[in-house]
Amino acid sequence: MAVDRTPVLKRCRALGIDPSVMGIDKKSKRNSRTGKKVSEYGLQLREKQKAKFIYGVLEKPFRNMFAKAQKVRTGTTGENLMILLELRLDNVLFRMGYGRTRKEARQIVDHKHVLVNGKRVNIPSYQVKAGDVIEIAEKYKSAQRYKDILEVTDARLVPAWLEANHEALSGVVKELPTRDQIDVPVNEMLIVELYSK
Repeated sequence: MAVDRTPVLKRCRALGIDPSVMGIDKKSKRNSRTGKKVSEYGLQLREKQKAKFIYGVLEKPFRNMFAKAQKVRTGTTGENLMILLELRLDNVLFRMGYGRTRKEARQIVDHKHVLVNGKRVNIPSYQVKAGDVIEIAEKYKSAQRYKDILEVTDARLVPAWLEANHEALSGVVKELPTRDQIDVPVNEMLIVELYSK
């Protein structure tokens, strides 16, 4: 399985992302490359790399997700892409506060700690739907790991489209998110332009 082992803060600096987007509290130093002029293609490529990096998706699955976003009949392709990325199981766990970072949430899913509608799911890219109930398996609820995670993430705001019950380590996808509810600093229109060349 391919894994991106680039240091997170270094990658954040290179892409101009605030580390808090990744769930990290450290402040990134100023980007030293602010003076350079970037081509139109360079801007489009950077936006795609930002989205891939933030959500932890490699090139082929990202391209497949883009193709899926193009087939959705409602909304624009860019908005649909962001919504599909947001509805990944590892991201939903992160948003609910059951992972300090998306990478940790992904690992929790990989280790079969998560139930979706009562069924164990170990696929981080699993697409959740409105009405899905997501919870940590009973066997792991008392683990120290989740107490430590909640200590860090308790102050984090859970998006309006999700509902989380931190006592029961469970949550519900109330509705599909709209682009306005997704606080990721990515200009998805540039990604659409890049792929439509």
